[in-house]
Parts: sequence; structure tokens; C-alpha cells
Amino acid sequence: MLRNPAEKYRPFPTVRLTGRKWPSRTIERAPVWMSTDLRDGNQSLIEPMSIAQKLEFFETLVAIGFKEIEVGFPSASQTDFDFVRKLIDEKRIPDDVTIEVLVQSREELIARTFEALEGVPRAIVHLYNAIAPSFRKIVFNQSKDEVKALAVDGTRIIRQYADARPQTHWIYQYSPETFSMTELTFAREVCDAVAQTWRPTRDHKMIVNLPATVEAATPNVFADQVEWMDRNLGYRDSIVLSVHPHNDRGTAVAATELALMAGADRVEGCLFGNGERTGNVDIVTLAMNLYTQGVDPELDFSDIDAVRRVVERCNQIPVHPRHPYAGDLVFTAFSGSHQDAIRKGFAQQSPDAVWEVPYLPVDPADLGRSYDAVIRVNSQSGKGGSTYLLERGMGFTPPRRVQIEFSHAVQAVADQSGEEITGDAICALFTREYFETRGPAARVSATSVRWENRDISVAAPAGAESGAGSHAHAVAQAMTSVAGQPVEITSCEIQRTTDGRVAAFVGCRVGGQAVRYGVGVSDDEATAVVDAVVSGVNRAVWAPVDRRVAA
Repeated sequence: MLRNPAEKYRPFPTVRLTGRKWPSRTIERAPVWMSTDLRDGNQSLIEPMSIAQKLEFFETLVAIGFKEIEVGFPSASQTDFDFVRKLIDEKRIPDDVTIEVLVQSREELIARTFEALEGVPRAIVHLYNAIAPSFRKIVFNQSKDEVKALAVDGTRIIRQYADARPQTHWIYQYSPETFSMTELTFAREVCDAVAQTWRPTRDHKMIVNLPATVEAATPNVFADQVEWMDRNLGYRDSIVLSVHPHNDRGTAVAATELALMAGADRVEGCLFGNGERTGNVDIVTLAMNLYTQGVDPELDFSDIDAVRRVVERCNQIPVHPRHPYAGDLVFTAFSGSHQDAIRKGFAQQSPDAVWEVPYLPVDPADLGRSYDAVIRVNSQSGKGGSTYLLERGMGFTPPRRVQIEFSHAVQAVADQSGEEITGDAICALFTREYFETRGPAARVSATSVRWENRDISVAAPAGAESGAGSHAHAVAQAMTSVAGQPVEITSCEIQRTTDGRVAAFVGCRVGGQAVRYGVGVSDDEATAVVDAVVSGVNRAVWAPVDRRVAA
């Protein structure tokens, strides 16, 4: 890389626009969505889709709710031509869906395009030509007048072919390709000349599509360009103003959102951002961004994993695990502090309330995602993650000191393995730590315990002293009488598990050593308490010193 990149590169010029309105606007409704997965997305694939794959993808787009779908470039590809014919001949286009096809400004290509569309009820014919200075000079060696004439001549020819086929409802779209790198006055001049040739009306609008064919500036500059065109285009009330952003700078989503604030009515893009180079703008992210702001995107991603599987299968490109909303890991927290915040958010989130769970901008359930992968535990995790998985796997929430104590056991396993610990493994570890302890104490019944080989009756608390805590102290006193060292109860908490049983959590101190915690779960409270004391005492006697937690 150059030490002084200014020797080779120049900053993109800003737009001279006074009184810009887009910075103070918000997006209040969904734009018209146009999927170009089957055309722009398809032409970027190493192995373009077969007709069968295109059909599966088309049907998925229809199911999601797209009303405009660019299905190919039939004058440039026999596969695209055959696919368009299949859709029409087999009547696979729903009445509320309009297909779109791309064509260049050459009469033989336009004729071939209309041949592919013969008999279609509704269609958008999309003409494009590059108009930026670098393309005029380097690629085509054409003057401004020649570039404009190419657009106007193509429009005139398409008008003739459309008028000759009145049984179809024709919609015309013009794209000044490379718009974002073109002088705004010239872009308007070309678009106005095209509109003058087509003569759109308020009842029969044409589409002017403004491509950021190569994203070359910050999103605010693109928004300024769009607002300038929105203000200055002729026939504006008879035009659907569309944008087609690419993602070369990695800011296509932001540029599109600002463009909508700047006056755009329509967006062209691909699912998950497929497309040439770094891709087209990602319609999934755009739609879900609207959704999280309380705006109906008018697209259905309630089973986003199923959509992703179709796209991955047809494109033969995986969706990144960190891809917004759809990636495998986007609703997953490994960090202990994140896990704790999410767990507390879930605990306080009521079904009908405004969504307010920390670190989760959208409810995964709205996208058909389960909560199973929201919190996953590895060596970076803390007590919150383990507790969340215990809540889901065992049906209770350990008290905070039990959480802290158990997190040390989890951390030891995670550090040793260096791998993620699953929810099942967390529950199995908790079972070994608290339910399968071995030591001198054992339960005989709810009112009797054994210390080594000696059975001792537990004196039942009477009157006001009855209760779980008193019962735990009575068990401890019975053990003290034969253990040769004092057994103390420092805490006792009772919970109901999600399956209706009783969970008891008891803090125990044996012979003045550090407190260890015991857990018992049973159908009745007395048995659960005895099991918890037995668990705590055995852990206090036999558990490794480095896992102990001070009272």
C-alpha cells in the first residue's frame, strides 16, 4: 500500500445540495422490493443456476412476498430465455407478481426479449446503459450525446414493440448504469430524455432506477445524489424512483436506508447480499432493519433458516455465520456479561410487551429461530450462561452463590477442553457435582439420615419453627451428633421446578471449613431438603479446596 494514497486516489466529490431533507426523515413504510437474485445475483455465480434451481428460487421469492422479480437476461442467455418461457407457458407467475427482464439498447436483443415475453400478462422491460465519464471515455469512447442517444433509441424501440402487444401490461424501467459516478446534471438529462420518449403518466408510471453500480462514496453522498434527482427529475410524479446499490465499500445497507429517506420509492437487491464483486444490497437485512423499528417490511422471513437453505443450495455459497439476522451465531452469546444480561432480559420480558432483551435487537422466535442457541458456553462464559442452560435443561434457577460455585466447575472443564460445552453437558456436570456426590452422609428417608454406617433420626421441628430452613437445621444437628465436628446450615432456599417438583438449595459448613452448597430435587419438600443437606455436607467433606466459595 502507498504511504500517501492521495498520490493515486481522490476523495469522491460531495453534492452541492442546500436544505437537504433526508437527515431529519425516518422510514415509515416499506419500499417496493425488487429481487434481482435470478439475474444480477445469478450472473455473479461461479456456476449459474439451472432452470430447476431458478424455479425453486423463484417460488421461494414469491412465498416471501416479492411482487417484482427480475428473472433474467433472456436475450443474452438461452437458459434465461427458456426459464422465462417456462414461467409463462406453465402459468407459474401469480396474478400479483410482475416479472422483470434486462436488455441492452440493440434492436435484435430487444426483439429477442419480447419473443421471450410473448403472452405474459404483466412485465417490466428493463433497459440500461452506462453513462459515467470513465465509461464514456475508457469503455465506449462515446460523447455525451452518443450515450444519451443510445438510451433514447432503445426506449423508442421498446415502446414500439410494447405498443404492438397491447394484451400485456408493460412497465418500462430505465437504469443509467454507473449513476453514482456520473455528473448529476447529465444523469438528469439522460433520464429526462428517456422519460420524454416513453411519456409516463401518473396512472402508468415508468421506473427510473439509480444504480450505485460501484459504491464509490459514503452513504450520505449517495443520499444527496438521490435527493437531488428526486427534486430535479422531470415527470417526477409519473416516475417510480428506484435504487440499485452495490456493496463495494461495505455500506450498501446504510446507503439504501438513507436513499429511502432521500426520496427513493423502490429498492433492487438480493437475498443475503449476493451479487457482483462484494454483492448487491442485502434485502434481508434491510427488511429486518425495518421490522426492528416497528415497520412492516411486507416480506415474510418468519422461517429465515428455510430461506437461507434455499439460497445456499441454489447459489452454492454459504451464508456467513455472523450475517445479520440469518447467520448461525447472530443470536448467540458466549461472553459471560452478555449472557447474564440476556438471561435477565428473558426473565423480565412479558409476551405482549415491547421487546427489550439486551443484546438481541429482534426476538429470534419471530424469525423461526429457537432460543436453544442464544446462550452457549465456552471458556469465555460466566455464571449467567451456565445458569441459563440449567434453567432450560433442569427447570430451576440456582441461587446466586450456587451459580458462582458451579461456574468454577464449568470454567475448569472449559479451560481443560478448550471447546464449547453444550447444554446437555452443563446439566450432566451439575448432576455429577450436586446429585451424585459420595461421602459419609446419605438419606434414609425424609426424617432419617445415615452417617457412615450409623442411622440417625431427624427431630421434627415444632410449632413456629417448622419449615424448610428448620428442617435443614434439624438434619444438620442430627449429623453433628455423630460426625465428631459441627455441621452448620448457612442458607436454605426452596423453589418449584418447571415440572412441579421441589428444589432445595442449602449452604453447609462442616468443621469450620468453607461453605459448600448442596442441591436436592424431589416430589416433596422434606425429602428435597434432606437431599440438599446430604449433598452439601458430602461436598464440604470431599470437594476439592480450590472450588470452595466463602460464605
